[in-house]
Amino acid sequence: MQLGLVGLGRMGFNMRKRLRAAGHEVVGYDRNQEVSDVASIADLVQKLSGPRIVWIMVPHGDPTRQTVEELAGLLSAGDLVIEGGNSKFTDDQANAALLVEKGIKYVDVGVSGGVWGADNGYGLMAGGDAEDVERAMPIFDALRPEGPRDEGFAHAGPVGAGHYAKMVHNGIEYGLMQAYAEGFELLAASDVVTDVPATIKAWSRGTVVRSWLLDLLVRALEEDPELEQLRGYVSDSGEGRWTVEEAINNAVPAPVITAALFARFASRQDDSPAMKAVSALRNQFGGHSVQKS
Repeated sequence: MQLGLVGLGRMGFNMRKRLRAAGHEVVGYDRNQEVSDVASIADLVQKLSGPRIVWIMVPHGDPTRQTVEELAGLLSAGDLVIEGGNSKFTDDQANAALLVEKGIKYVDVGVSGGVWGADNGYGLMAGGDAEDVERAMPIFDALRPEGPRDEGFAHAGPVGAGHYAKMVHNGIEYGLMQAYAEGFELLAASDVVTDVPATIKAWSRGTVVRSWLLDLLVRALEEDPELEQLRGYVSDSGEGRWTVEEAINNAVPAPVITAALFARFASRQDDSPAMKAVSALRNQFGGHSVQKS
């Protein structure tokens, strides 16, 4: 099957590799011409035979919107655009509305698998009309992990459902990572456990907390047993925030995901203004000692 792929960063580059290994013809474009197959998106469209399928893998927000707008002016009725970045699900409605004016189809896909996806496959969550999703199924089957389709791919619902599902997936990921991180810190702070990396590695098989994320933590600790080479600063891609927003909008209690997001915010403070206020209050009402800067 023939596919145009816009965006050959960490994810897109490996997706092209996996698709080609499965026998698909992929024409890739990236601003970095060292990895690009063509000089422009217009060139990419010209190299594809109609009806075309073009997959977008660029950063969410303006880069995605601008790419959709450009493709709307280049593609023809009956072509299909797949948006596989980490866009907010509400952006999908605007993207689809813009393209439908030209008769161009739209499917949004949440993609999980990170830099390991080229070898292990990607978990895929699609949103869009059933016939459009089915049309792209050979591509999805090549990208997903080997095994039963329903263990690596889902048609989650109409346009927007794929990115909504990926948003919730990433919110859960925030909570899982925070729990492992807190367990690591507690073990490291204790005088009882003397080999923290070995203890965490022993959880890798047979225990109820085993997971791929745990395997990645074991790998990180093998490379740097006390994580001394890293700063305790953690950014967020936006999906954790959107998950919390949706939890509020739907009156769904999500204390673990919310706390994990706020922990990331706390990691960016060298000196917390809020904790200064708490220290001042304790000193005022109880005469507790304070540390001066």
